[in-house]
Amino acid sequence: MDAAEPRHIARNPRRPAGDADVRPRQAQKAATRSRVLDAARELFDTQGYQGTTIREIARHAGVSVGSVFTSFSSKGEILSQVMEERLDRLYAELDRVAPHLRGSTVDRLRSIYGIFFAFESPRTKLFLSHISAAFDWTLPATAKPYGSNERVRGLLLETLRKGVELGDVDPRADLAGYVEMLIAAYAWTYRLVVTQGADAKSMTETMDRQIALIAAGFAPRAS
Repeated sequence: MDAAEPRHIARNPRRPAGDADVRPRQAQKAATRSRVLDAARELFDTQGYQGTTIREIARHAGVSVGSVFTSFSSKGEILSQVMEERLDRLYAELDRVAPHLRGSTVDRLRSIYGIFFAFESPRTKLFLSHISAAFDWTLPATAKPYGSNERVRGLLLETLRKGVELGDVDPRADLAGYVEMLIAAYAWTYRLVVTQGADAKSMTETMDRQIALIAAGFAPRAS
């Protein structure tokens, strides 16, 4: 009898009720989420944040509005996810390049922002949508609009701290305050896309001048 029992168990495996349906449901949900993000990415890049609706995203994704809301709580959260997935590639590049940057603090900040502009140049309107969403006061707490990314803040803060070590940043300077200025200046520079049709090169040149002006504020002062 003992020898027969393992064969009996092997021929009649038992699973919890409904377990066989879990994977197909998860796969379907993941596929829907991917279609929604792809559709939203294109719409935000062509129609802007304010010009895009959840209904349009659902229609372009080929899903129902209800299906969109099974994965996302709002349009702002969808944009946040679009940008988070996109910017992961930028941060990977910055992580690779940042340790090798040389020169003064101004030089290193200009290099960092040059990378930013070059990365965003193929989809500047999508990035404008990201900036625009920062002024949507109805955003839920789950959304992450422009200016809320701690990786960017950390990179800029570390660059300024390195400047203190190098002696070209005043140790008494409000480093967090200057980080805010840099983040604000970068967003403001994107107005040139709308008003002048600016490309990455001209925006980088404009940001270079703004960095120089900001740097004049954190430069060491004679005692």
